[in-house]
Amino acid sequence: MKLPGTVRTRFTVLYTSLFLASGALLLALAAAFASGSRIAEAVPGSVPEQTEAGPAQERIDDLERRLAQADEDQARQILKGSAWALAVMGVASIGLGRLVAGRVLRPLRTMTVTTRRISADNLHERLAVTGPADEVKDLADTVDDLLERLEGAFASQRRFVANASHELRTPLTTMRAALDVTAAKPGPVPERTRVLVGRLRTELDRVDHLLDGFLVLARTQHGAFGDAARVRLDLLLSEALAVRAEETAAKGLTVLRDRENGPADVWGSASLLGRVVENLVDNAVRHNDHGGRLRADVCAEGDAVRLVVESGGPVLDEEQVAGLGRPFSRLGTDRTGGEHGSGLGLSIVAAITAAHDGVMEMRPGSEGGLRVTVVLPRAPGASGASGAPGASA
Repeated sequence: MKLPGTVRTRFTVLYTSLFLASGALLLALAAAFASGSRIAEAVPGSVPEQTEAGPAQERIDDLERRLAQADEDQARQILKGSAWALAVMGVASIGLGRLVAGRVLRPLRTMTVTTRRISADNLHERLAVTGPADEVKDLADTVDDLLERLEGAFASQRRFVANASHELRTPLTTMRAALDVTAAKPGPVPERTRVLVGRLRTELDRVDHLLDGFLVLARTQHGAFGDAARVRLDLLLSEALAVRAEETAAKGLTVLRDRENGPADVWGSASLLGRVVENLVDNAVRHNDHGGRLRADVCAEGDAVRLVVESGGPVLDEEQVAGLGRPFSRLGTDRTGGEHGSGLGLSIVAAITAAHDGVMEMRPGSEGGLRVTVVLPRAPGASGASGAPGASA
């Protein structure tokens, strides 16, 4: 039979059932012994036979019948009292069983709360359960060993990405310098050489952009923000749109901004949050239709700040949009033909948003294209005046 509810409920039912079963068995044994003693007394020959009948004998028989009836009544009262006591203790055993089950499961609850608190950003924490060497401590030690291995794996991954990105910048710089020297040689440069230099420089810029994305991902996954401060997300959006005004005008895009309602302050890394806004605007401009629309809104709603960037373009389905947050995920050649696309833009946005305790949502636009919504916790306290670019004083 499958017991319902939580483990504590199942333990309570089990303890109560065992108590009631053992009490019922004890009561049945007591009733059996009492019945057996009465049968033994009623067996002929158990009392010496009287050969002569008389008033004395009749009085003795009457006394024996009264004693037997008293014994039977007493046994019945004992059994009835025992049954009532068993019922009362059965009810009490429910509370006692729940209390005992709670005490038994308390270490497991502590382990569960601690394990939930531990994430990729604080894998250095351990359960560190103390006590006797029992099954619970064995489980806690196993989880601690697993966390230690995970911490080592995450640290190795971050170091590899960061070190590889840094080391690859040296040969890229050398190759870019060689191209500059080749293009700057005195005398006429062959047209084929000039075209080749341009192509190589374009590819080097793409690789450099990709390495920069790797560095941002590694920094975001590390979870340490040395430049954490109050950041004006609305100012970051205005700056990102201003920087791309020329490209936006060249594509004939219509920029719509109609939901801003004053300062929208969040707490976090100004550089990383700026990267979020820049990537979203870049994505909306680069993968938009010529003459399309670009909607960019920032709105403070209660304890959250909502950033929405929506682009025009072809109608997308949910399956296409679902994979865009993964690194190097793209929607075909029509969305990856740009010279600077690396396939990391939206994955970087998702990683930075998660590192700031936010949520990123992607879904198809109402009239085609992509709609990306980033919701971040609002900075505590009132917003101050604008200080440095993107940050409030």
